[in-house]
Amino acid sequence: MRALTWQGTEKVRVEDVPGPVLKDPTDAIVRVTSTAICGSDLHLYGVLGAFIDAGDVLGHEAMGIVEEVGAAVPDLRPGDRVVVPFNIACGTCWMCTRGLQSQCETTQVRDQDKGAALFGYTKLYGQVPGGQAEYLRVPQAQYGPIVVPDDGGPDERYLYLSDVLPTAWQAVEYADIPLGGSVVILGLGPIGQMCARIARHRGAGQVIAVDRVPERLAMARRHGTDTLDLREVDDLPETVRGLTDGRGPDSVIDAVGMEAHGAPVAEGLHKGIAFLPDAIAKPMVKHFGVDRLTALHLAIALVRRGGTLSLSGVYGGAVDPMPMMDLFDKQVTLRMGQANVRRWIDDLVPLVSDDADPLGVLDLRTHRLPLEDAPAAYEMFQKKEDGCIKVVLDPALPATGATDADIAGATAVDVAPGQPEGAGPAAPEQP
Repeated sequence: MRALTWQGTEKVRVEDVPGPVLKDPTDAIVRVTSTAICGSDLHLYGVLGAFIDAGDVLGHEAMGIVEEVGAAVPDLRPGDRVVVPFNIACGTCWMCTRGLQSQCETTQVRDQDKGAALFGYTKLYGQVPGGQAEYLRVPQAQYGPIVVPDDGGPDERYLYLSDVLPTAWQAVEYADIPLGGSVVILGLGPIGQMCARIARHRGAGQVIAVDRVPERLAMARRHGTDTLDLREVDDLPETVRGLTDGRGPDSVIDAVGMEAHGAPVAEGLHKGIAFLPDAIAKPMVKHFGVDRLTALHLAIALVRRGGTLSLSGVYGGAVDPMPMMDLFDKQVTLRMGQANVRRWIDDLVPLVSDDADPLGVLDLRTHRLPLEDAPAAYEMFQKKEDGCIKVVLDPALPATGATDADIAGATAVDVAPGQPEGAGPAAPEQP
């Protein structure tokens, strides 16, 4: 089969690899119809190469059609349309039964002292082949896959149940925004976009989102979010206090994580470590790693006294300096962690199934590209070119032959949100 494989720092390639087979009675094989690139994939692309081997298949946001099931998978059958959660969980262990599927005791990667195994995400999380491929082996299929209607609708109605939606839902849940209260969201990538929409849906009275990329800001405004452009704001904490009765917001969601801009020293360390031999890089990341903490420190400065910080952006530093005096003095509550996907599915499925599309899931993907174009898509996504916010890869689409240099614009989606393919170009956004 064809699959996207990691080959080195900022180097990925689509190549022929052996197709998956059933290994355990709780496995299923899924033919992938859509698989997305996540911001977390960029950590693998540019930072965490010490924990990946050349040839590892990437990707943890996938959906498709069940092809085979193991003998211990009673509720799936060939032909079912399913979304695959990014974390691999059994559903019956102590952690899973308490809604902490990201800490599943059956799939915990104990030799790395990490939580539940993840698809396509390094030796730290089990080195399980990922979903940016034509086919995917799904362990713990008696619990993980989510059956969705085979209604002929676009995959994007359901695809984000794999990661984006439950991650954003958990971020809002952890933010503990009072009914009618205020929240600031840092970063308007896919997670930040959905955090803003979910916060509004769940009753936040004031939703303010912060970014510096024009296309991201425009998308957020389409969905009723107030925005602040970092390029135009001199003192963000002061500006936000002016919008929130002088106190600051009740809650802040950091949807940026360690990819934050404005930390040149940490960024330089990330880039330098990525090119070191694995034997040197691994202990440096595990024991001496420092994140780019600009967004986190900004969140601490923004939140009101007695407020709540929710971290959905990924951090991986082992010795990050934290302003403990400020956190203690402001009496801040801090919550974070990998999304417990299955915990939130019952809340989310009715929303994505609703023809009214209350969360705007059909207005997130900006590019749908052939799997074969994935290397160019990674570079475009990393550099935020061509208005790229969310890329969905389609293994069934023929390759365009696009290169890293010419993909921008050549294969961008030209369909308005909610329209079927072929319905014509989207109308330009009105001022």
